[in-house]
Amino acid sequence: MKFSAKIATTVAASAVAVAQVASAGTLDDVKARGELKCGVSGGVPGFSAPDDAGRMQGIDAAVCDAIAAAVLGDASKVTFIPLTAKERFTALASGEVDVLSRNTTHTLTREASLGLNFTYYNYIDGQGFMVMKDSGIKSTLELDGASICVQAGTTTELNMADYFRNNNMSFTPVGYETSSQTREGFEGGACDVLTSDKSQLAALSTEMKVGPAGVTILPETISKEPLGPVVRQGDDQWMDIVAMTLYALINAEELGITSGNIDNLKANPSNPNVARLVGTEGNMGELLGLGPDWSYNAIKQVGNYGEIYERTVAKIGIPRAGSVNDLWTRGGILYAPPIR
Repeated sequence: MKFSAKIATTVAASAVAVAQVASAGTLDDVKARGELKCGVSGGVPGFSAPDDAGRMQGIDAAVCDAIAAAVLGDASKVTFIPLTAKERFTALASGEVDVLSRNTTHTLTREASLGLNFTYYNYIDGQGFMVMKDSGIKSTLELDGASICVQAGTTTELNMADYFRNNNMSFTPVGYETSSQTREGFEGGACDVLTSDKSQLAALSTEMKVGPAGVTILPETISKEPLGPVVRQGDDQWMDIVAMTLYALINAEELGITSGNIDNLKANPSNPNVARLVGTEGNMGELLGLGPDWSYNAIKQVGNYGEIYERTVAKIGIPRAGSVNDLWTRGGILYAPPIR
């Protein structure tokens, strides 16, 4: 895996630009290049942040690892490109990245006006508010008149304005370019409150001097934030590959296929669904323009969805059991179409 600090600075995210880039065929480009270019946040623990060795880790980064494994046979063949919220869509539209896996919310406006397609969801979130514990604040309804640190160019800004207006409260926004800057502003006293997706609040609290014990994430969730990888419109094959790779990780967990037992199951598939997913039955890879081991490689090298969650999001203190991000068979809403 390589880690690039290059950022997008030009080219508007117009449908024309997207069509020009997509027409080349992203799969062919990735294969010819021998690596996947993945746009990430790069600063949100649990989602995408470099570890001590400089390797990008997190549930968003793992999606790109899995795509690289499926397409190139090697999960390490990824260059991660950190992007701010304002840069992300331009970077994808211009072809600077092949896929955007950057805790990005799927909305009608983004789907219909940017020339982009949201593939599926790797995390279901909701917006919340975080205060210092010693403030004594227990509810968002106590925030009238507060100054609030927020990341610019996000749905967070719009949701916050709607919520305060609906509850006849006022606030003063304090905008920043990155999530790390919002944390620094909050810690430095530039604002009374920090707002973001609740997963990001949990992640940012782990980087604060006071730690998670020194802050309170208020109980109210004020929005729906379905997050997942995004691709350019006009390249249906690539959209299918990204979506089906994510489906494979989810189906693998549902079928009990892990990175540890997949070799045994490949040698002795327990049922036809398992056989198709490990590549010993059917022509699933061929239909996508990939090899027969596309899903095997993704699961073997990166793990199923549950394995990924436990080593990423769970590490920042967000349990999964019974949450919306659990499998549909366990009370959640995580559900993927069958691989058949």
